[in-house]
Amino acid sequence: MSAAAGTTAFPWDEVMATGLGLLRLSPKDFWAMTPIEFERAARPFSQPRQAAPARAELTELMRAFPDQ
Repeated sequence: MSAAAGTTAFPWDEVMATGLGLLRLSPKDFWAMTPIEFERAARPFSQPRQAAPARAELTELMRAFPDQ
């Protein structure tokens, strides 16, 4: 079945790869989720990642918050 004119087909390949591969859901759990539950579970993986702190910033944080 093709998508209607002006619409985009649902990205099943990407959704299934995210749910079954990245989130490691069982097929039973994957198919039982609502779209909102799936979006909430996958959200952390769609957020931009922050860069690691520079060495000087890490050193300052270690001074400010020592482990001991």
